[in-house]
Amino acid sequence: MLIWAIIFLVISLISGALGFSRLAGAFGFMARLIFALAFILFILTILIACAVL
Repeated sequence: MLIWAIIFLVISLISGALGFSRLAGAFGFMARLIFALAFILFILTILIACAVL
């Protein structure tokens, strides 16, 4: 899931450099959203693993 966030971030940076600001904003938002989701799932996994052990 984290690889998708990195891909969207790279697309956002490239489109921003080429002048497509709306497209860059949309891909930047998707990258932040996916990264936040991956981070939340990571924290939940750690908490569940600690609770089981």
